[in-house]
Amino acid sequence: MTKKNEPTKGIENVEHTLTQTEQFLEQNYKPLLYVLAGAVVLVGLFWLLRMYTSKQNNEALSQMYMAEQYFSEDSLNLALNGDGNNLGFIDIAKDYKATKSGKLANFYAGACMMHLGQFEEAVDYLNKYSLKDEVLAPQAKGLIGDAKVELGDPAEGIKYYLEAADMAENSFHSPIYLMKAGMLYESEGNFVEALKLYERIQDKYAESNEGRSIDKYIARVKLHID
Repeated sequence: MTKKNEPTKGIENVEHTLTQTEQFLEQNYKPLLYVLAGAVVLVGLFWLLRMYTSKQNNEALSQMYMAEQYFSEDSLNLALNGDGNNLGFIDIAKDYKATKSGKLANFYAGACMMHLGQFEEAVDYLNKYSLKDEVLAPQAKGLIGDAKVELGDPAEGIKYYLEAADMAENSFHSPIYLMKAGMLYESEGNFVEALKLYERIQDKYAESNEGRSIDKYIARVKLHID
């Protein structure tokens, strides 16, 4: 008898579950409807934002073309401020700051200002550059180091040079920044720290331009230590 009743009990359990589900839906109809409507709105907003960002990216790219041309020709004022028909890096960075091109414009603007001797403004723009580019990100740090030295703050210069060297971690950029930091230490009479950086170049980047001439720098600072 128990076996014969099992299908009936199973059907009753399913019906009971369905009834509970129906009751839950009836009781929570409006909240569920609001949640569903909210999800639809969010999906719609996501796609609208994506379309807008794509449009912004395309606009920024077209504006960047002429600014980069002026930069490559050393027409730095035109690169920074535009020519009346095309935007310069300053306006691109401001108007398209959410795009990759807008973020890249901060780097270019900082580099232009470095060449024009506007060191504080250069630091402001270079600090806004946030892309994780393996080449430009260390260069941005290195340029900030240059600006800090020009502004009379060698300690900050050293700090940024060392950050740039660690960030780059390659045989071209790293020894350049290590050498700059080492020479600053040496000029301040901190020969021990200078030696550490020179020996780091010797050990890790012996084949670089800096590495091939580093022995004379090591010998020079050792005279002051010994």
